[in-house]
Amino acid sequence: MTDHTSGPSPSAFFVTGTDTDAGKTLIASGLLSAARTRGLTTAAGKPVASGSQRTSQGLRNADALALQAQCEPALSYEAVNPVAFEPAIAPHIAASEARNRLSVASLLTPMQTLLAASADFTLIEGAGGWRVPLSDDACLSDLAVALDLPVILVVGVRLGAINHARLTLEAIERDGLRVAGWVANVVDADLSRLAANLATLEEWLSRRGGIPCLGLVPYLVAPTPERVGACLDLNVLLESHER
Repeated sequence: MTDHTSGPSPSAFFVTGTDTDAGKTLIASGLLSAARTRGLTTAAGKPVASGSQRTSQGLRNADALALQAQCEPALSYEAVNPVAFEPAIAPHIAASEARNRLSVASLLTPMQTLLAASADFTLIEGAGGWRVPLSDDACLSDLAVALDLPVILVVGVRLGAINHARLTLEAIERDGLRVAGWVANVVDADLSRLAANLATLEEWLSRRGGIPCLGLVPYLVAPTPERVGACLDLNVLLESHER
């Protein structure tokens, strides 16, 4: 058992993606798994989730459950995912249909509580892309700004990924947050000119943007946190945090 009283200073990051289904949860689970392998304590949050299933314990979201499974010590589901909706639709629309108004303030407190536990490695995962609305006047990106966390950008490598990655990076930096690292996650197994697309992403994000690449995750038929974690360089991320 690792003695964490004199361990590393807590590291926390906000995980966003270039679009829905870019692979945020897959990458977050892989990073958490890699951290656990190193003997670090881990925590994860999914502030709001749509597309949840009704269970005897209440609404449960598959992405939030995947993150919860990588938390050590264990966290309650509610600590990981305080707000869940059943329809697989945009959170602000799901909230409106449920007569529940989402706000930055309502999500900020549970995520601050999660961060206050000071796990060695904490990830808070957004929903969809950077500008997903919470209401008519707030976006999930406003929560990331309020938490003031460095960002991990997950690029879903498919047709259009270069444009989406550049626009997302510009938006994050315009909001005053630092991108600590990016991950190339291949989600289209049949993408034409894959190598050329990856080279262009590397050029714009790493060389011109100065953002370290945390790894390339190839298209996996049966991905697991362990397999994904093996593709990622946690050292780069932790060294970025220390700087």
